[in-house]
Amino acid sequence: MEKVIIIGAGPAGLTAAIELLKNGGDYDVTILEGSQAMGGISQTVRYNGNRMDIGGHRFFSKNQQVMDWWADLMPLQGKPAYDDKKLGHEKPLAENGPDPETEDNVMLVRDRVSRIYYNKHFFDYPISMKPETIKNMGFVTTMKAGFSYLWACVFKKPETNLENFYINRFGKVLYSMFFEGYTEKLWGRHPSEISADWGSQRVKGLSITALLKDMFKKVFGTKNKGEVETSLIEQFWYPKYGPGQLWETAAEKVKELGGKILTGCQVKKIMCEGRKVTSVVCDTAEGEKTFTGDIFISSMPVKDLILGMDGTKPCDTVIKIAKGLPYRDFVTVGLLVNKLNHKNETNKTTLGNIVPDCWIYVQDKGVKLGRIQIFNNWSPYMVEKPEDTVWIGLEYFCAEGDDFWNMSEEDCVKFATAELVKMGVISENEVLDSHREKVKKAYPAYFDTYKHFDTMIKFLDTFPNLYCVGRNGQHRYNNMDHSMLTAMETAEAIKTGKKSRKDIWNVNTEKEYHEEKSGN
Repeated sequence: MEKVIIIGAGPAGLTAAIELLKNGGDYDVTILEGSQAMGGISQTVRYNGNRMDIGGHRFFSKNQQVMDWWADLMPLQGKPAYDDKKLGHEKPLAENGPDPETEDNVMLVRDRVSRIYYNKHFFDYPISMKPETIKNMGFVTTMKAGFSYLWACVFKKPETNLENFYINRFGKVLYSMFFEGYTEKLWGRHPSEISADWGSQRVKGLSITALLKDMFKKVFGTKNKGEVETSLIEQFWYPKYGPGQLWETAAEKVKELGGKILTGCQVKKIMCEGRKVTSVVCDTAEGEKTFTGDIFISSMPVKDLILGMDGTKPCDTVIKIAKGLPYRDFVTVGLLVNKLNHKNETNKTTLGNIVPDCWIYVQDKGVKLGRIQIFNNWSPYMVEKPEDTVWIGLEYFCAEGDDFWNMSEEDCVKFATAELVKMGVISENEVLDSHREKVKKAYPAYFDTYKHFDTMIKFLDTFPNLYCVGRNGQHRYNNMDHSMLTAMETAEAIKTGKKSRKDIWNVNTEKEYHEEKSGN
């Protein structure tokens, strides 16, 4: 029986464990997790009866294996959820599926509403070409945006950076309004300094042309005859109590299948002999511990993996690339408030008539705030009193050790509250409760030494018993399903003895990726 050590109990690590252990897989699997939580950045934090989703996670994939995997762990709802029942919303229901009002292990079907907040107006996200958009932008700005787009269609810029990538698809006016400020907040760099790879991964095929095509499909009833771009999906699955609930369920599945999960095990050294990993050394509450194995699957930040290698040291070039790999860190401030000042002026009814958004992207450059989550709209079960209070998450992007990261929780909450008041989202003295969460290395970034990342891949692939999976394991801004697919490809390679890592590294590098499957 081969001994498999998996570093990290996030989506990739837990998926790899289940894939190796299911169907009587003959492996001795141990997962080493540095924290006490399951799911990595996809965990759900509980606080005073309310739950926070760290970053917001939609469960939708073009890959049927991933969809089936989720549904197997957490069946799709067979009866309406609390808010849908109260408001008369119709949702697709699974035959004989669980009732979310009486059962907890259930996946909900939720409506996706995400908008941009810019200049005290709401705009569809992605931007749509409809009368309300034109009204909010104003006639003059709309005309400028139109001519700017036509200019961009004729005079294409070389896609050597993210700024040019966006301008080619939207024109300079729309880019400066709806992409430039948010992108700079997210990455701490101007889009002109960021690789276009980020855009090609996260905005697959999205453009004015794609928006117009999608609009015509809706008008003429042909929506299901083609594929819908990743950012245009209108419904998604979501666990009753947030994404962490699914990954906690997955962790129980690992244990049922005979795997072990050890929390509080922070991997700090990767011991190698020649071109083989032999063990990992962890810091634990009981002191330093060493875990030996035959196969190692790593979802830890690849930067830390490389710099933690001992015995066989990487060459100076690889070490230099690893040291220069950039990340953005993440802070969420949860605020429980009586109400939001913005009235729901959409055609979607909600509990308490709050705005229907899951996310609100904050494009205004006058505030540091990047995004607002409204947890009531992800799932009514995330909020203790969903009809009487609004539980929101204010998302900030920063660097570990900077002034914002180092703020006390009290000062951070005051800062975030003041920004919301300044934006007109809430009034003073509306906050009933608050909580802050900090996440290191939440977003692998595409600048600095990232351009030499292929050199690191070549080095890592010389270790036949080491596999890198997941967002941080591959330094790739993957969605959750992509991280799972890297683990599935890895499990398949291990079981079949496949030596090439190409299919593992190639997940989410295809030119077109659609979260919604073709209707054909």
